[in-house]
Amino acid sequence: MANGSNYNLDFEKPLKELEKRIEEIRVFAEEKKIDMSEEIARIEDKSRKLKKEIYEKLTPWQKVQIARHPKRPTLLEYSELIFN
Repeated sequence: MANGSNYNLDFEKPLKELEKRIEEIRVFAEEKKIDMSEEIARIEDKSRKLKKEIYEKLTPWQKVQIARHPKRPTLLEYSELIFN
């Protein structure tokens, strides 16, 4: 992918926070050897619903931001996958 390893769009911040929370819970559960799968599933479901809600209501400018996102694959990256 192109540059921009920590590049997040403003409207994606709530999603990134949920992803971070899920990862924190996974690490905690692994360290403490406890089952947190229900909590993780609940937050993942919340994340899916929030993502759907966000992307259904994008403004024209937000669509442009996605199209110009630095993490978006380039033509070269696509062609490498297609023509190996």
